[in-house]
Amino acid sequence: MGPAARYAAIAAAALAAVAVLALLLPAQRQAQYAGTPNGYQGFIPNGAVSYNGHQDPAGDLMLDNGTAIRDAIWDGQYANTIIQNHNQIVQLNSQFVGKTDPVNHQPYVPLQDLYVIKGQVPVQRVTINGQTYYVIEADKINPANIAGFYTYDKWVPNFVAAMNTPGTYAAVLPGNSPVFQWTNTTGTVAYQTMVYEHYASLAGGDVLVQSNGTIIPYGVNTNIVGTSLNNYIFVQQTYNPSS
Repeated sequence: MGPAARYAAIAAAALAAVAVLALLLPAQRQAQYAGTPNGYQGFIPNGAVSYNGHQDPAGDLMLDNGTAIRDAIWDGQYANTIIQNHNQIVQLNSQFVGKTDPVNHQPYVPLQDLYVIKGQVPVQRVTINGQTYYVIEADKINPANIAGFYTYDKWVPNFVAAMNTPGTYAAVLPGNSPVFQWTNTTGTVAYQTMVYEHYASLAGGDVLVQSNGTIIPYGVNTNIVGTSLNNYIFVQQTYNPSS
């Protein structure tokens, strides 16, 4: 998919200790705010749970300081979309993981969707059937501050950390980029994100470029594209490796 078509598609679809968590999220019914106002927090779904009579995505909430809040529930806007997006990634993984990348001849790896929130996240601690969960009250988040992405599942913590690291920027890989030919996981994931975009509301071929030169290939879930994260969605700069 060329840059113009890609942008059009996006526009159209327009481990912390228990003590730390207890301090961060007191056992009260009112929402507390996790993360910092200028940080990027990441919700990583791994399934769904029944909450208040409906299904909500469940997973981990990774904060900008590296703290991971387990057993998080996303309740409110985009809940159904996140469940559908996650199920699509799981289905694509079952179809492609282990098969051979035709460009670098390495096996495809599992990809993971994640949802980045710019700023603080309202979270309420609740008990369901004797288990403690941390409910993200998504309706209290400005939709402009939410965007969906996907990358190699083992790189999700690095992805969130990179977004919170000064000097990191996003770039797009040209169709003839030598990165696709790298015989390592980076080359595989770069190409795999573009393979997946043909089967779901996804757009691949982007990279986070860190100040030390490390890149993290990723793609965008084109049905959750908050404008506050446009620098990571409508990417303008082209990435050309130095070697």
